[in-house]
Amino acid sequence: MSLISKARKVAAEFEYSSKELNNGVREFIREMDEGLQKNGSTLSQIPTYVTAVPNGTEQGLYLAVDLGGTNFRVCSVRLDGNTKFEIKASKVAIPQELQVAKTSKELFSFLAKQIEEFLRTHHNDHFEAHIRRRKTMSNMDGYREENYFQLGFTFSFPVHQVGINKGYLIRWTKGFHIEDAVGKDVCALLQGEIDALHLPVVVAALVNDTVGTLMARSYTSPGKTGTLLGAIFGTGTNGAYVEKLDKITKMTTMEGGADYDKSTGDMIVNTEWGSFDNQLSVLPSTIYDEMLDKESVNPGIQMFEKRISGMFLGEILRRAILGLIEDPEAQLFKSKSTTVADDSALYKQWGIDSAILSAVQQDEGVFIQTIGYLANPKNHVNVNGATLEDAQALKLLVSAIGKRSARLSAVAIGAIVISTKRLQKTPTGKEEDDVIDIGMDGSLAEKYPGFKDYIREALREIPEIGTEGEKRIRMGLAQDGSGVGAALIALVADKMDLSETPKSNGTVKS
Repeated sequence: MSLISKARKVAAEFEYSSKELNNGVREFIREMDEGLQKNGSTLSQIPTYVTAVPNGTEQGLYLAVDLGGTNFRVCSVRLDGNTKFEIKASKVAIPQELQVAKTSKELFSFLAKQIEEFLRTHHNDHFEAHIRRRKTMSNMDGYREENYFQLGFTFSFPVHQVGINKGYLIRWTKGFHIEDAVGKDVCALLQGEIDALHLPVVVAALVNDTVGTLMARSYTSPGKTGTLLGAIFGTGTNGAYVEKLDKITKMTTMEGGADYDKSTGDMIVNTEWGSFDNQLSVLPSTIYDEMLDKESVNPGIQMFEKRISGMFLGEILRRAILGLIEDPEAQLFKSKSTTVADDSALYKQWGIDSAILSAVQQDEGVFIQTIGYLANPKNHVNVNGATLEDAQALKLLVSAIGKRSARLSAVAIGAIVISTKRLQKTPTGKEEDDVIDIGMDGSLAEKYPGFKDYIREALREIPEIGTEGEKRIRMGLAQDGSGVGAALIALVADKMDLSETPKSNGTVKS
């Protein structure tokens, strides 16, 4: 059997049929409903306490900070009210010793000082005016409300959120380990250190980056229709969508939940869909998926994400490539002119970056780009002198793995469109009223050639959506979910007026 025939056989293992697709949609809807009714379900369906999405007319100046890993980002976002915005931002690395500090105060005081430095640099007039007022006023009651910045806090660690600006740290990840912070309200920890510096800032909202994606897209998307779903298809994958409040029945039994605005009848729900079907009742599985999961740091967990996201696609491809290299009949990279270095990333777990999929997928003809990518020392694959047939075989594998990722992504998108009954509304004939808007972020959505086309193809295969329904679905990239999106959530929190904290009403001056 030729190399190409062998590659086609391996590629066929990644095929995801229409029948499997629709079985996946039905199971996703079932798990969505279960997650809305009780905690501890496979799909977490976390209430975010964000009860409105922007329409592009909002105005004001808001702050956003993002603690997503080893860097801390501070930005101010001026919303101009015409779907446009202006942003100022700074980013600083978090010292290693603070990531494993003995007390939470050490880390959060560092974060507050970065906010102070940002205000001095980018909004000094307002900051200095606040300092002067503080020196002349005897108590906080003397402050005018508009003198405070409302801040959205993107905190990318597991939290139990019980209010729009209240969430308890469940555990640290990404190398952080500060024991005394676990179980504490991270918004209160940051607010405490902000107050210690007498900064004119209120932590108004705790933000999930996926919710931020939805909000940022809804503000900048054309037309009057609010965005239904914010989806991330990048290193990881997740989605947040607008759900009817009366369907989130578990909120009636949640302990410690804060008050929230019920007037809209809606709430954004963070699905945490990376864990969909961990039991593998409907998800496809190949030997390469099984090996990856078995040797991962969290076997049996995040099974949906392990078949979709950029963190894992390169590793799936690496294992499929190794299968062909080790198959004596396939003869991949076995030409006399071809050498594979002993230290090639092909022989190392997680050695292949998912960027190779985009590079190979967009290559055609004589595959010069693919052959060059394999040989380029910067990519660590270290395969020199690959043949045209090698490149063609690689393209077959890449296309199959990428297409399966996109079709699985369509399961989540299709299920949410169906479950929210958005297609059941009678079309008005006006595109801006009939469209179902979906915001996307992440390297796959942005850079993988044909990713959205594969998703659309799959959506057309779902009977409840079909060709006509797919035409009404608009997918577009979101801009800066952790910055603009977080600022917009701070705006929503500001308008809710449910707490006794000072309000800005979007009138802070720069």
